[in-house]
Amino acid sequence: MAELRIAIEAAAPSDYRTPLLVLQHFQRDQQPGGLAADVDRRLGGAISRVLERGDFQGKKDETLLLYPADGQIAAERVLVVGVGKREEYTSEQLRRAVGVAVRQAEKLRVRELAFSMAHVDRLSEHMGAYHAGLATVEAATLAAWDYRELKTGADATERVDVEAVTLLARDTEERAEFGRAAAYGAVAARAENLARELQTLPGNIATPTHLAATAERIAAEHGLRVTVLDRAGIERAGMKALLAVAQGSQEEPRFIILEYNGGADGDPPLVLIGKGITFDTGGISIKPAERMEEMKYDMSGAAAVLAALKAIAELRLPANVVGLVPSTENMPSGTAVKPGDVIGSLLGKTIEVVNTDAEGRLVLADALAYARRYNPRAMVDAATLTGACVIALGHHAIGLMGNDGDLIDEVRKAGQRVGERCWPLPLWDEYRPQIDSAVADIKNTGGRPAGTITAGWFLKEFAGDIPWAHLDIAGTAWREDVPPYLRKGATGVPTRLFIEWVRSRVE
Repeated sequence: MAELRIAIEAAAPSDYRTPLLVLQHFQRDQQPGGLAADVDRRLGGAISRVLERGDFQGKKDETLLLYPADGQIAAERVLVVGVGKREEYTSEQLRRAVGVAVRQAEKLRVRELAFSMAHVDRLSEHMGAYHAGLATVEAATLAAWDYRELKTGADATERVDVEAVTLLARDTEERAEFGRAAAYGAVAARAENLARELQTLPGNIATPTHLAATAERIAAEHGLRVTVLDRAGIERAGMKALLAVAQGSQEEPRFIILEYNGGADGDPPLVLIGKGITFDTGGISIKPAERMEEMKYDMSGAAAVLAALKAIAELRLPANVVGLVPSTENMPSGTAVKPGDVIGSLLGKTIEVVNTDAEGRLVLADALAYARRYNPRAMVDAATLTGACVIALGHHAIGLMGNDGDLIDEVRKAGQRVGERCWPLPLWDEYRPQIDSAVADIKNTGGRPAGTITAGWFLKEFAGDIPWAHLDIAGTAWREDVPPYLRKGATGVPTRLFIEWVRSRVE
């Protein structure tokens, strides 16, 4: 589908011609506020009357659709979206409201809509014009995305997509702030949509080779340096843990390196690492058949890294950034690694493979060890690593661990700003004995207790002294219960978190 068009106009909502004008309303407010009051007056008090009767109260995600009479206002339709209580209003509430509006536009078969950013008095001052514009542009771009390229029936051709969104500013100064926000927000959200597309593709299409080709295309389009190691190259590099996971599959593994040099020559880079298991059966420790099709999403960390590097290059952020993607399938076969096998690793540590379904940490171990050669300022990895994280945090928070408190705090704040929230978990020394092995330096699982934390401890063994943070996105990379600005399935998490973290480091 075509990219969503974003426009910024300094115009009064009542006078702006659009198929759908979107206003917002706080719960418990008895009358429309700000310029929404002017829209209500020109509609003959239609919004006020509904509020008085209690048919619309402004509760979160509640909607009121009105059809103006000829000549009342320029818009063909007015949609009022509830945003909940004024004191609880955040950027995330605004993103939800924008998502609700886009979904209503799709039902109405409306291709264009306009958001009044002055729907209540001093809205922009409530969160700042820039942040209000950013949340609106991000949410609209994410909400309008829908991957239907593999469909051939009527659903692929008859649906009407939202094609254009306009933000209505109160004055030229606010218009400039919205424009600045749109320049960043549209790039970041489009990148997350790319990650969602890669996630959504089935495993027979989104193979390690496909991820490598995507990296090569991104590099060619945006001036990045790309290096792709095939099986022989991975072997020469000494990535024995990655090779062990790959040895059960006929699909060729790939180790992908994307390098963006936007900072000073010689400035140590920031490193982003993404788990790229393009399909995970669990190997010999095979998973149950039920919902195994969802294991195409096990490359979500890789998708986020590739997409984030694309956006970082588009935005020309003044930093040196390296993206690393260890990618393979995890399949059972006569050549697959077995429970009880002892394998090597790039760092030289020997690993007892207790469970072949704990393969993500194996490929990440080699990637973390590889990253150390850059002497990076910091490195952050993302992986759909443990089902235990879903049990601990559900589908609303990313599990966050690391070896540096300041870095953990940076990543957590970046996630909070973009609506990809993280919750820190402890890597206390007391957890380390759970991954002791009787026959090797370390084993790849510590059992059921604190499964997310012991997986983090395994990775910590390979990060060394470099500031490092780990994002367990097992519960957030794909979801059924999603906010209105997303769709069921792939979320693209943590693409925008990655981009925001890099930006926060350099601006």
